[in-house]
Amino acid sequence: METLEKIFASKLLKVKSIKLQPTNPFTWASGWKSPFYCDNRKTLSYPELRSFVKIEIGRLITERFPEADAIAGVATGAIPQGALVADLLNLPFVYVRSKPKDHGLENLIEGELRPGMKVVVVEDLISTGGSSLKAVEAIRNNGCEVCGMVAAYTYGFDVAAKAFKEANVKLVTLTNYEAVVAEAVRIGYIDAADVEVLNEWRKDPAHWNG
Repeated sequence: METLEKIFASKLLKVKSIKLQPTNPFTWASGWKSPFYCDNRKTLSYPELRSFVKIEIGRLITERFPEADAIAGVATGAIPQGALVADLLNLPFVYVRSKPKDHGLENLIEGELRPGMKVVVVEDLISTGGSSLKAVEAIRNNGCEVCGMVAAYTYGFDVAAKAFKEANVKLVTLTNYEAVVAEAVRIGYIDAADVEVLNEWRKDPAHWNG
């Protein structure tokens, strides 16, 4: 029986959401250089895949965090997924900005959360975990409880695992780095030489320069 991690990894590769550029590395928001990029937002352009993500995130929330009474998406990547999942589960939805809006009400959280609500945060991707946990902090500062976070993908870095543990946030994901790389090798999307580059990068992603 195929696991959810493998099934979703296969679907991401099928729509070319995984980009590999060892000789022309990507620069992440954290400043890290990376030969590997996962663009989960492409899933929104494929109705069947979009529904798959919505249903599976909704299922994980129902199974792991049945006490949830609101969904929060992290801006900007997880706003659409979060809204779709909230609609599926018939729960209130808000989204959390990376910083307060510089005009109008200057909101950090858009939508309405009442103190005491139990919130599940939806994220599209976890790298260092920094922006995701800022959203958690904003929700807690609003007087709400964060039950946990469900993300479509994680790179599984130690720095992120440590940060989530210190913040006392349970993280559940649809797929991860290991599953994507294994599936990419299996179908010939990348070759053995690529895997060597990826492994070198993953040992110390903060200082890798290609």
